[in-house]
Amino acid sequence: MCRTDRTGFGDIKVIQRNDFGYGVDAVLLAAFAAGETGAAAAYPSSKDEDGRSFVRAADLGTDCGIVAFIYAHKVAGSKVLGVEKREEAADRARRAVDLNGMEDRISIITSDVADIADGDSFEEAGTFDAVLSNPPYFRKDAAIPSTSADRYTARHETTAGIGEFAKAASLMLKRGGRFYLVHRPERLTDIFVSLRAAGLEPKELQLVSPREGEAANIALISAVKGGGPGLKMLCGLAVHTADNGYTQEILRIYERQ
Repeated sequence: MCRTDRTGFGDIKVIQRNDFGYGVDAVLLAAFAAGETGAAAAYPSSKDEDGRSFVRAADLGTDCGIVAFIYAHKVAGSKVLGVEKREEAADRARRAVDLNGMEDRISIITSDVADIADGDSFEEAGTFDAVLSNPPYFRKDAAIPSTSADRYTARHETTAGIGEFAKAASLMLKRGGRFYLVHRPERLTDIFVSLRAAGLEPKELQLVSPREGEAANIALISAVKGGGPGLKMLCGLAVHTADNGYTQEILRIYERQ
């Protein structure tokens, strides 16, 4: 069963499963890639029919399309391709595109990131200015399996791990294009090794804690295709204040002030 939810970002709505919705990490990723938290935003090097520049972006593992919708909302004129391997999820994202009247801004394809990483099934290689991803955080056999197949697929690496996500992003990006992802701090070594192996140089890292004064549990990373070495640590973020309210930074990202 599904439900239609308002996101609070303009009039955008998404269609989600009743038992599994998007979280703060998806919103943080879109804001990070849009340059709202201190990271460098992608350069708009793509051109439309009238010669106007825009950012051409892709969202790997788009699920209901939430990252694609928020990014398109925050980055004026951008066009986003959502990539989702599960047809049921891709169908929900397509219906939300129609519901929001964003057919000219967002498109959804059904494809496995692992297949794109192989280089055999993607015809638009080297054409994107930005690639975003909120990939599964856990290794295939890590943690306690979820009772929901969709939850398990969303949280655990199945056909594609971080290495495949990095390879797919590198294949899709133009030289100098940027890959933005949200992940867990404990996977940073795996992430950096995979990014460099795919020709993506880690350039910015921003850590996010659940509450002011607590250890980080979310990592936001940007990498540049063909970039030179040099990693910049951005100021950390906290989601909640000590008294469990939302921090001013999070309220700003959610456009609540």
